[in-house]
Amino acid sequence: MALHVRGVLLPDDEVRDLWLVGDRITFEPVPGAETIANGGFVLPGLVDAHCHIGIARGATPITSLDQARALARIDRDAGVLAIRDAGSPFPYPELEDEPDLPRMVRAGRHIAPPKRYLRDIGVEVEAAQVAATVAEQAAAGSGWVKLVGDWIDRGVGDLAPAWDADTMAAAVAAAHAAGVRAAVHTFSESAVEIMVRAGVDSVEHGTGLSLDLIDLMARQGTALIPTMINIQTFGHIADQARPKFPGYADHMIALRDRFPEVVRSAYEAGVPIFVGTDAGGGIDHGLAAEEMLLLHEQAGMSTEDVLAAATWRARQWLGFPGLVDGGLADLVVYSDDPRRNLRVVREPARIVLRGRVIR
Repeated sequence: MALHVRGVLLPDDEVRDLWLVGDRITFEPVPGAETIANGGFVLPGLVDAHCHIGIARGATPITSLDQARALARIDRDAGVLAIRDAGSPFPYPELEDEPDLPRMVRAGRHIAPPKRYLRDIGVEVEAAQVAATVAEQAAAGSGWVKLVGDWIDRGVGDLAPAWDADTMAAAVAAAHAAGVRAAVHTFSESAVEIMVRAGVDSVEHGTGLSLDLIDLMARQGTALIPTMINIQTFGHIADQARPKFPGYADHMIALRDRFPEVVRSAYEAGVPIFVGTDAGGGIDHGLAAEEMLLLHEQAGMSTEDVLAAATWRARQWLGFPGLVDGGLADLVVYSDDPRRNLRVVREPARIVLRGRVIR
């Protein structure tokens, strides 16, 4: 049965009627359609652009498709209807088209240096194997690869790049040669500089960004997914590390404290910014709304730009059409205007995924 939605369509800011026929949107009236929303503010479904469906709380790899489904449904029930899985130790390509799950693009497994990342999460390889591993993980994912650009080096006692600069640049080139985009985890100043200059497609976290690099990202169109909700955990990480690695602990605290201003500078410079939570590991699933609020309240993004970063711009970036004629029938409806009160994104009044009512 066709569905009918009437409300203020954002970003157009005008009252529109939408009809959902199967998995697609039309603006042409469909006789007999069931009205499921009449009033409120209508947006494309939210996007979590840095999520890990293959990782449960505590950085524990999942072991079954049912676990993946359960985590994806937590995000879906918060209004997240599209996900970029930024690295999963468990493959689940068969879930990409499952009717009641968010749309997904995936990065395969993280590619990390030996013994310098979360245990059992990534494929750990020496420099000589990085480019070949990138090609393998490009085939395992659906459009992305995920590189671990830095992590603590216990011999140094602080963050350090994963591999030498030439190897890291070659990894980005290998991703592009395989026809996929490259995302990089970076906390440190040195690794993020290497990767931005190498032409990486998205910087995940990016706490070490400088103003010069921010300007370069803006010119190149390099995206930033700040995961501000994740950066708030740096205090706990520092407390655990301080007895053995006090320099690393101090560095993490300094990165955390300056990060809101880093994100603000990136926003003001015109860097493409998208909402991502880093769900899995230390962050629960279903918290995209909280990340949106942090981008507004701490980094100074306007409510409309936060909404764009979580919906229409993010969907365009990932290749998921929004609320346009012939677009995908994924939408959320809020009772109040989220541009005036962003906190309403915590409580979607209606969620429709693939033309089916979820809430």
